[in-house]
Amino acid sequence: MNTTIGFIGGGRITKIFLEGFKNKAVKFKEVKIYDHNAQTLDALKNVCPQIEIAASPEEAAKADVIIIAVHPPVVMETLDKIAGIVNENTIVVSLAPKITIEKMASKLKTSNIVRMIPNATSYINKGYNPLAYHPDIQKKQKKQIKKMFNPLGKTFETEEYKLEGYAIISGMLPTYFWFQWQELETIGEKTGLSKKEAAKTIRNTLKNAITLYYKSGLTPEEVIDLIPVKPIGENEEEIKNTLNTKLLGLFEKIRP
Repeated sequence: MNTTIGFIGGGRITKIFLEGFKNKAVKFKEVKIYDHNAQTLDALKNVCPQIEIAASPEEAAKADVIIIAVHPPVVMETLDKIAGIVNENTIVVSLAPKITIEKMASKLKTSNIVRMIPNATSYINKGYNPLAYHPDIQKKQKKQIKKMFNPLGKTFETEEYKLEGYAIISGMLPTYFWFQWQELETIGEKTGLSKKEAAKTIRNTLKNAITLYYKSGLTPEEVIDLIPVKPIGENEEEIKNTLNTKLLGLFEKIRP
């Protein structure tokens, strides 16, 4: 792509994006990354030697597309630093929840503002990444952004007010389950399976269980009733309460 990109923030999501682009052989005219942590930048450089290190947020902000990859509490101060660099042609993409397009627009001289809630599965180009745009952004810029992020997986437009909901049930979704799969692998080994056999069994069963739940034509209750023995059934209400308390509590913290 004949586009320059500047990442402000070199943490996990930047690593995910770089890996996703690399998997699909997506090349940009220039990729610059700023982060206050030199070790973080060194690690990214080892993964993607072609990236350039920016000495400041302002230097990274000279790109055609700026990706704001910092946590919500520092988004606005980051925008303050780069406001003088951003012009009407710059595209600014924020990956943070909570900070609205309207708030961002109050600092910037452009209507080319996009918010995105990325998914870790973009690392293997299987992301589920909703986008919301400034109401005055042009179709040309919309197409440019979609083309840029499509290699990372499913990219789609949604209303801005839904982004925090997607953060809870998509962006953070894998963390609710990964540790359980890991523990089930361990239990599988304790019951006599090899680590490889346990992992293969869990992977295939999960894949097919999802298909059964969503595509069988059965109601959720009918699907659940297909297995009579429920070893952790007595803990279901406790688990449901934990999910509701933790996730809805987090939603209240990250909503605008």
